[in-house]
Amino acid sequence: MHPLLRDRNLHTIFGITLTVIMGVSSIMPALPLMARELGIPLASVGLVLTAFTLPGIVLAPIAGVLADRLGRKRVLLPAMALFVLGGSACFFARDLSTLLACRFVQGFGAAPLGVLYTTLIGDLYEDNDRVRAMGYNAGVLSLGTAIFPAVGGLLAELGWNVPFLLPLAVLPLMLAAARLRLPASRATQTLGEYFRSTLRIALSPRALVLFGLSLLTFVQLYGPMVTFFPVLADARFHAAPSRIGAIFAVSSLGTAMIASQLGRLSERFPARRLIMLSHVLYAAAMLLLPLMPDLWWLLGPVLCFGMAQGLNLPNLSTMMTSLAPTQQRAAIMAVNGTLLRLGQTLAPLLFGLLYAGGDLPAVFAGGAAVSCLMLALAAWRLH
Repeated sequence: MHPLLRDRNLHTIFGITLTVIMGVSSIMPALPLMARELGIPLASVGLVLTAFTLPGIVLAPIAGVLADRLGRKRVLLPAMALFVLGGSACFFARDLSTLLACRFVQGFGAAPLGVLYTTLIGDLYEDNDRVRAMGYNAGVLSLGTAIFPAVGGLLAELGWNVPFLLPLAVLPLMLAAARLRLPASRATQTLGEYFRSTLRIALSPRALVLFGLSLLTFVQLYGPMVTFFPVLADARFHAAPSRIGAIFAVSSLGTAMIASQLGRLSERFPARRLIMLSHVLYAAAMLLLPLMPDLWWLLGPVLCFGMAQGLNLPNLSTMMTSLAPTQQRAAIMAVNGTLLRLGQTLAPLLFGLLYAGGDLPAVFAGGAAVSCLMLALAAWRLH
């Protein structure tokens, strides 16, 4: 076992990462059932995801600045409390409006968490340890995206709202987060100097390319996969929520398999090459998904998509945390968090329009087009 895996700080970061993905992964298999129970048109079911991700568009940059200026924990702990409050309140919703309001509160808490878990890795680890920590964290993220859909699918068999009880599990994690051992960080710049230096970093060509790739990654993930993969499995194969969750979990196993070896892969291949390979795998998955003749045939392209995630996301995160020193790191990750949330928010709506205009083949063709755009951008400007 690598010494990093014994680090209690890293264990806590793993928990924060799992909290972030819980808000979407655990309810994804329940979306078709939720739509039927609450009378939501399938083209609009993505609103349940949009309400969760929308606060991050505005809040992520504010959270990043506050984390840089006031300290990580002063942002982290209140955010976790809001996540628990809003998420568990969704269990009691009995109409779409109430559900969306509770999801908005939960998303308000989740937005800083999505900024902070990669920021904390950047704060605590250097050089190849940082790459390894990002890879391990991506493996844990993948484990969560494997477990949460399966658990959420099983809970949804009891009722569409039962998966919303899962945020209560975050309460013990708050105690561990309060004991995080972080390096001392003091704001040595004036506020004006801080904003000017952060802006210079954020507008550098390398940063803009990385931000663009991150945005497109989450457009693809939250459009075709998170929102419309369950619709595909339900509409074509009449799959129960538990089966949808089980199949989607295979994607996460592919991510974990690749991410756990990222330290070794990064020693042999440039990050740019690994990222470009991921885009090829994304495109293959998008093209194959609507062609599968049986429910279990979906396992192949879903695994392919997961492997692409394992190559892409940890490498992007490592590159981003290397853009800025500690004093600006949370702000830079917050810019990325804002774009990530923008992708999460717009993707269900944009791909909902594709679904309304051309049904499922149009959705996955759109996903393949996004993959090709990512590959072109990486080949052109990522060095």
